[in-house]
Amino acid sequence: MIDQILEFIGTHEEMIFFILLSVFVGVEVISGVPAILHTPLMSGANAIHGVVIVGAIILMLNLEPENTIGMALGFLAVVLGTLNVVGGFAVTDRMLEMFKKK
Repeated sequence: MIDQILEFIGTHEEMIFFILLSVFVGVEVISGVPAILHTPLMSGANAIHGVVIVGAIILMLNLEPENTIGMALGFLAVVLGTLNVVGGFAVTDRMLEMFKKK
């Protein structure tokens, strides 16, 4: 099991580096956004996670049933992506409620 993980890391070094670099760049970009704009921007960005859900489902459909790690990661991506989408829409709805006349 450990050998497979180390082999995967060795084979996909560039992809792992790219993901880590994009995480650091994302943190720097988001930290530069003023607090007033953070909520509207993030609620819209969370809705984009629908792409993650569709991608995870497509990948899970193409996996072998024996690949339990891939299935577990795909399931986790679907669950977390769904939570993010629902949360994004809930925040947007709550923000829009603030602007309605009483």
